[in-house]
Amino acid sequence: MTQGHEAERGERLFGEIGPGLLQDPEVTEGTGFGTRPGLRVGTKIFAMLGRGGELIVKLPSDRVDQLVASGMAARFEPRRDGRPMREWATIPVRSGREWRRLVDEALRFVRSTTRKPSS
Repeated sequence: MTQGHEAERGERLFGEIGPGLLQDPEVTEGTGFGTRPGLRVGTKIFAMLGRGGELIVKLPSDRVDQLVASGMAARFEPRRDGRPMREWATIPVRSGREWRRLVDEALRFVRSTTRKPSS
């Protein structure tokens, strides 16, 4: 599959995930880092589409370590300095069947780290 087809397939897969999550009033769509499509809970990004059509999700660093060790993910490295972000994983299109589960997991994680104001 060419890179263009991978990106198109990734866009389609990501587009299929959003509508169900947007039923939750706390979830909004917008951009991730930069201009790529993303999903947020409150102001926090939990999932976004990468330039090559891959899924990028925010998860606990130990979970990212597990996914990388299993070969399902790579560490997300947005900067040119080669330093990966500890709590972000890049999931290729070939693992598209796992995307919804990982996006749900990312939503739960980000929601758990977002403090609600006390009454």
